Order: sequence, then C-alpha cells, then structure tokens
Amino acid sequence: MSADLPAISERTLAEGPAVHDHPLLDRLYRARGVTAAVELDSQLKHLLPWQSLKGIDAAVDLLQQALQHRWRVLIVGDYDVDGATSTTLAVEALSAFGLDVDFLLPNRFEYGYGLSPEIVELALQQAPDLIITVDNGIASLDGVAAAKAAGVKVLVTDHHLPGEQLPDANAVLNPNQPGCKFPSKAACGCTVMFYLLIAWRARLRESGWFEQGHREPALADWLDLVALATVADVVPLDANNRRLVQQGLARIRAGRARPGILALFEVAGRDWRHARSQDFGFVVGPRLNAAGRLDDMTVGVQTLLARDPAQARQRAAELDALNRERRSIERSMLVDAERYLDDLSDLENRNGHVLFEADWHEGVIGILASRVKDRVHRPVIAMAASDNGLLKGSARSIAGFHLRDGLDWMASQCPGLLRKFGGHAMAAGLTIEAERLDELRQWFDRAVSELCEPEALIPTIVTDGELQAAELNLETALLLETAGPWGQNFPEPRFHGRWRIESQRIVGEHHLKLELSDPNGQVVDAIAFNIEPSIWPTQKPYLDGVYQLQCNRYRGRESVQLVFNDLAPRD
Repeated sequence: MSADLPAISERTLAEGPAVHDHPLLDRLYRARGVTAAVELDSQLKHLLPWQSLKGIDAAVDLLQQALQHRWRVLIVGDYDVDGATSTTLAVEALSAFGLDVDFLLPNRFEYGYGLSPEIVELALQQAPDLIITVDNGIASLDGVAAAKAAGVKVLVTDHHLPGEQLPDANAVLNPNQPGCKFPSKAACGCTVMFYLLIAWRARLRESGWFEQGHREPALADWLDLVALATVADVVPLDANNRRLVQQGLARIRAGRARPGILALFEVAGRDWRHARSQDFGFVVGPRLNAAGRLDDMTVGVQTLLARDPAQARQRAAELDALNRERRSIERSMLVDAERYLDDLSDLENRNGHVLFEADWHEGVIGILASRVKDRVHRPVIAMAASDNGLLKGSARSIAGFHLRDGLDWMASQCPGLLRKFGGHAMAAGLTIEAERLDELRQWFDRAVSELCEPEALIPTIVTDGELQAAELNLETALLLETAGPWGQNFPEPRFHGRWRIESQRIVGEHHLKLELSDPNGQVVDAIAFNIEPSIWPTQKPYLDGVYQLQCNRYRGRESVQLVFNDLAPRD
C-alpha cells in the first residue's frame, strides 16, 4: 500500500424503482445493476430453464443410451477447482442415476490441459464406451477425433470460449458455443454439468423411470460443489449464478455440505457456519487448487468424494500442506518478478508485461501473474519453461482488456507465434517456442496498446461511497455478510472515508491494527493487511482509506471491524 491512494470513483445506481426495502442494500444492489427484486430471490424455482441450452437433447440422449446399454462412462476433468468440482459432481450424480462411472484427471506437467490425443490413449486403457469432458473439451479437436476413431463416443461439457471450429463430438454442451440461446454465458463448467443433470432428470421423470422403483437423486445435494466452482472460477455472478451460490452457501452453513468441503474450512481455521462466498475464493479454492498446481488434482477430487469425515480431514490436511508449499514458492517467484519490474526503466510506458525466469514453477505462474497485475495495473503474462523447448504462460488481465480476444488478435497479426492459447476475458493460458519470448513481449504490449482504452490503464478504486455514522455498527456488518453472495462483477461493498488515528500497532509481520474515530467521535476497530513498513505506523494524525465493513469473530465474541484495502496517511 503506497502513501497515495489511486483516484476514487463511486458506483452509479441503476435507474428505476427500489429493489430492496433496506435503504443501504437497495443502494448497493442498484449500483450493481439489479433492476428488479426477483433478481435477488435465490429460490431454485427462478433458475434459468435448461431447455435453451443448445445440444442439451443430444447430450441427454447419450446419457439415456449409456443407462440403457450399461456403458462404461469415463469423466475427463481439468486440474483446477472448477474441474475438480465438475468431476466430483459428474461421478457422484451420474452414479446415483445408475451409470458405471470413473474419472481421469490429466496431470498438468505430463499431459497439459484438455482432452488431448495423449489423454485419450491413456483413457482407452479403461475401455470406456463414453467419454464426458467437464470444464474442458471445446478446443480438443484432435482428442475428440482420436476417441471417436477408437470407437468411443464423446460428450463435451464446457464453458470456455470456443475457437472457429468446434470438436466433432457426439454432443457439445457449452452456453458459449455459437447459436446457444442460454441467457447466462457466465456459467462455469460445474454449472453446465449441473444443468445436464437437471435435463436428464426431467427426461427420466417424463418417461416414468422413477415410478418403476428407481431412486430419484436430490440434485440440491450437490449445490455446495456448484457454489464453490462458481466463485473459485471467478465467473461473473449474474442473477442465475448468485442463486446457485446462495443455495450452496445455505447448505454449508447448515452443516449439510460434503465432509471434504467442511474439512477444508476447518484446516483453514474458518467456521463453516458463517461461510461467505469470499471463502470459496480465498480459503477453500486455493487449497484445492494447490493439488493441481504442485502435484495431482486427483487428491483434490478424492477430498471432495470422501464420505468419511476422518478421511476427509486427512485429505484436507494434505491439501493444506500443499497450499503452504505453494505460498512459499510464490513468495520466491514474486521476489524475482519485483526485481524485474524494479530494473525496467520504461515500466510506465509498458502496457502489457511478459515475465519469465527459467526456474519458475509452472503450477504457480497464474497466481504470480495475478499478483503482478495488481501491482502494476497492467495485463501480465508469466511464463515457465516446459518440455521440448516450449514455454507455457498464464495471463491475467484488468477490466478493459479481454485477454482471449487479445491473444486471438496476436495470433492473427503474427501467425505461428502462439502454439496454443485459450481462456476468458480475465484469465488465459498460452504456449510458445522458447526462442520467441522477445516477440511475445513486443506483441503482447502492442495488443494491449491497440485494444485497451487508455482510461482502463489508469488505476481507479470504485467504491460505494461513504457510510453514515449510524451505519457503522455490527448490525450493518452482519447485514452485508448475508446480503451477497459477492464476487466477480458483483463485488463486495467497499466504502471510503477519512478517519482520525487513535492508536496503531503492527501485528504479525506486516499487518496494521488500528483504532479510528470519525468526525462524531465514534471509535471503531480496523485492520490493514500487508502494509508498507516504510509508511506505517505513521506520525500523521489522519488517514484516508477504502475499506470493507465486516464482522470480526474472536473467541465467541462478535464485533464490527473495518478491513482496509487501501489507505494513506494524511495531515
């Protein structure tokens, strides 16, 4: 945190009638684009209908055939949280419907991402009749072709943006494929799989299947997985996604989640009874992701599949240890990245940054890119050495620059530069030949310069304005805690203000504990994490800052606390 704050702007409210009875919540919701109260209703009856998903009938047909002919079904997932939860959902739910199901997760260091021909060769050892991809497959043209050539049917379920050509699968389910009219393009991979289950259940109900003595699975039992995937995969929280997350959170808070998720809360020292959507992104998600980043995501899926609480806790402890190792590696890599930035004479003139060190860990470069992106407020690609003279990269962006579109532009402008690429607006992956690193640096900087509006490159903090003195209390903090779920494109409320510093001290290594007073003399506790030790503590009497109003729980006591994201001392 620097001595100066970036420019602050306040969110503008959507025009129209009130959407909530509480004045503060009404202001917050309308500032996030909510225009009707029904958008805030989390009941499952308001979920978008499955019928508008292109390919849904063909996908259900395949499941029907698998059930009728007793096919062996193999789930091929991805090595991130969305992939692990999608795999768990597919294995458990399809088994509950009566299918013979197993799963295969590619090791990112041996096989890379998606249904590649190499993964198909490995999958064929299990003699599947049907391969179902979850959270991948939309770009796996060669892999799908290899599977079909071997006589295996393929059902692709994915949510990533497709290329110009779709795989020749027996069915493709992806809300982002051309011609799909499903309104929520922000569905994650786990949600796509969940919708396939909803559609299949409807088909079985219609045929009278469950009236013939077959047990009907309760799909709501898997909403904890869908909620975790939605937040951890950082997809926009549109109304449909918020309903799914809210329902999943309700199950967790009631202790009705799977043992593995509850165990992940516990090893992190968090109380699942007060679970928030932010815990998926900052507590549970990173521990699951650590398996795919450093080892094998199979242990993550095994944690989620565990039915015995003791086994779940053991697995969760393994993931927690991997996450600590990941943080240690990340800290070392961040030192290298900061050295690169400090040595860069034209830092302010670079619009896109490409970083590389020969010994960087391929599984951690995505986190590194995100950390550097936050520091320099520029799109960043972090590269790591791979096999056969190739470099693999993970990119993170800022609002205003669509990463996948930018990479697509680079591929068209400089054919052959990118061996492979794919992703979303804010995150993407790519592969290049090692000798073309300097070219990548030039073209990425040029892509950002060409495609990103200059205003987007100016750091700005967007807040929800100031809170009144009467709102600075525990009641408001608890209200905000349950008013979400907050996440991507529906951010947790942040407020700004000026405070008098009554006391300040360092806790831990780099955290600042404060007592502050407002102009009315009301005193409130506050904390700022990872402060700049050359600035804090300060001799100045005031501070300007941007904060979140939260409930601090300690030894059974609840109190209100300001958690500062940015702050600067003032005279």
